[in-house]
Amino acid sequence: MTGQITINGEMRPLGDARTLEALLGTIGIDPRKVAVELNLEIVPRSAYGQTQVGPGDRLEIVHFIGGGADDLGLVDPDPLEVAGRTYHSRLLVGTGKYKDFEETARAIEASGAEIVTVAVRRVNIADPKQPMLTDYVDPKRYTYLPNTAGCYTAEDAIRTLRLAREAGGWDLVKLEVLGDQKTLYPDMPETLRAAEVLIKEGFKVMVYCADDPIQAKRLEELGCVAIMPLAAPIGSGLGIQNPVNIRIIKENARVPVLVDAGVGTASDAAIAMELGCDGVLMNTAIAEARQPVMMARAMKLAIEAGRYAYLAGRMAKKRYADPSSPLAGLI
Repeated sequence: MTGQITINGEMRPLGDARTLEALLGTIGIDPRKVAVELNLEIVPRSAYGQTQVGPGDRLEIVHFIGGGADDLGLVDPDPLEVAGRTYHSRLLVGTGKYKDFEETARAIEASGAEIVTVAVRRVNIADPKQPMLTDYVDPKRYTYLPNTAGCYTAEDAIRTLRLAREAGGWDLVKLEVLGDQKTLYPDMPETLRAAEVLIKEGFKVMVYCADDPIQAKRLEELGCVAIMPLAAPIGSGLGIQNPVNIRIIKENARVPVLVDAGVGTASDAAIAMELGCDGVLMNTAIAEARQPVMMARAMKLAIEAGRYAYLAGRMAKKRYADPSSPLAGLI
């Protein structure tokens, strides 16, 4: 068979391949690690051997890229539960921006995280033997949370997560639809539109949103399983800029509220937890630290400290001093 076929935006000779399975074999791609879209239709992995390919077809081949807690003898009376599953760690981490997959794996291990976000990107068909994130971060050990990083429309986000479900079989996803490249603030109308479609299709949507209590409540009412307001712009490291709104969102919510984006250091994470948030998601704060693995450990401890401080209940603020030593028996 002759002719050209478009794969991940590049024209390539089709050769003798007649089925999708044969084509993947020719390229050298392991079909167990990818999802394939043929002419804008996702192909189930079980159908690769029966799916015909021909000249003029357009394929997208994608995979995931790098986009536990100590027993302290203290029991959290209200462990983190997302979409019916309970987690010990309240720290969620991203997998992007590290120097390599080995450092990614070491940082995740140090963080104690059980949920890791992953981006969906095209497979490098020019070098399909390149290592993949799944080779270093075992999806059987960690909950992969496919996200829609880089999507600016509801349609792009929906398409991305459909491919993600095909690639890994997971229906727990993180939705983010961005408004502009400068601020990376969420486009809330597009976010709401995408969430509605995805929820109807059976996805369990954790959603990145503005720190707006009204919009957060609407997303919950649509059926999102977790609300994830930003602390500050993505990657800024500015920390929580609007603690009042974050607290209101948490007080009004019946689903988990996790701070997402803007955390810069351990104290930021602790503050989020002291506000009563159910968890924190971060990437840049760890990956761009001078020593990412050490920072990952610091974040783990900060999340735990903030959570225990919230459960313990802080002392009341007072206008004047109050001596800690008793005055009775003073010499």
